[in-house]
Amino acid sequence: MADKQHVVLITGGGSGIGLATARQFANAGHKIILAGRSKSRLEAATNHLPGSTALPLDVTDEAAVTVAFENLDSQNMMPDVLINNAGAAKTAPLHRISLDDWRAALDVNLTGVFLCTRAVVPHMKKAGFGRIITVASTAGLKGYAYTSAYTAAKHGVVGMTRALALELAGSGVTVNAVCPGFTDTDIVRASVSNIVEKTGRGADEALKELTKHNPEGRLIRPEEVADTIYWLARAGAAAMNGQAIAVAGGEVM
Repeated sequence: MADKQHVVLITGGGSGIGLATARQFANAGHKIILAGRSKSRLEAATNHLPGSTALPLDVTDEAAVTVAFENLDSQNMMPDVLINNAGAAKTAPLHRISLDDWRAALDVNLTGVFLCTRAVVPHMKKAGFGRIITVASTAGLKGYAYTSAYTAAKHGVVGMTRALALELAGSGVTVNAVCPGFTDTDIVRASVSNIVEKTGRGADEALKELTKHNPEGRLIRPEEVADTIYWLARAGAAAMNGQAIAVAGGEVM
């Protein structure tokens, strides 16, 4: 990123990849807006990040997203860099997924990305600069059993990224996705607990079920994903557009 200070908005910014990314940008002196549903978690995070503010927000609520970005605009705080990181995963065989569960997965993992992205595009186009970076998943590039709704949503995110990149080509705004493999976050810890509960296996054995997908045999660290996001936001990454970059230790090539 150039030396200019930017406003960086990170959804799902209170923990995991979002928080690791916030630290990366904050350490470089950028203004950080951490958005998420847990006000207490956001405030705890901003207390340790210089130049950061908390924005309680449900990205699946169209009216709330509209109001939030209108307020940012009135404060001259519209983001130059949007990092769509909010997401959730629930595992189950397809025939046991309710319609409500299906819709909830698409809402948080795909529709929330659409709503926040739509809100920033006019500002970025007018400014002639912008970075829209969405944390997708290797599930946006391949399939995993028992994750039909999540995988469908993440494939949708990658498709939207590629389409919007073409729409905005030449405007100074780039659109990319980062696709981590299984990462050491709350989502993966919940998956391990779910495997333990449903199969009776120990936690270590359950974790191996996830890390076996990575040729390096380990979880990805949130900081490794944050480094990739930070690089995509730099001025020197202007030629990177419409990409879905796997951060997965060689799982996807």
